[in-house]
Amino acid sequence: MRNRLSRIVNSWGTRAHFHVTQYLWVLAMFAVLAELETNRVGLFLVPPFGATLSILLVLPDAAIAQPYALIVGSVAGASLGTVFSRYHRGPMMAIVAAFVAFIVLNLIRSYHPPGIALAMYPPLLHTGVWFPLLVVLPFTAAAVASAALLSRLVRAWPPYPKPLRNPVPS
Repeated sequence: MRNRLSRIVNSWGTRAHFHVTQYLWVLAMFAVLAELETNRVGLFLVPPFGATLSILLVLPDAAIAQPYALIVGSVAGASLGTVFSRYHRGPMMAIVAAFVAFIVLNLIRSYHPPGIALAMYPPLLHTGVWFPLLVVLPFTAAAVASAALLSRLVRAWPPYPKPLRNPVPS
């Protein structure tokens, strides 16, 4: 049994090695979040924004980590949740908002899983109509810009963002 558990951990476990600058960056980004959202909602935003920061560090080459998907997916998800919260609030509307965000983010090629989670916040927490622009947009833009800058300045930082591909000639 112990051997099987060891094999599971070694085969399926994660092996992220973070540098002290990456830990400090996450701490600084949460400080930015605290400044953007000084009321009770800020604490509840830690899960999707923490997931966004983790994606930037661990999966910097993934499509869901690229600036377009990350920023547009997060803002669009929060915006959809805000629109739905104008009609009704509560858990059922949060589920509907998340489902619609799942579809829309795929259609506009900006799939970012925390963006789907952010669609649930307005119907559940009454975040206000400016939430996508006053909280989500500045946070995601700061995360993307700082990750891109640090990838050029800190040797231990993974390269970010992925270079744009040349368009295929028609």
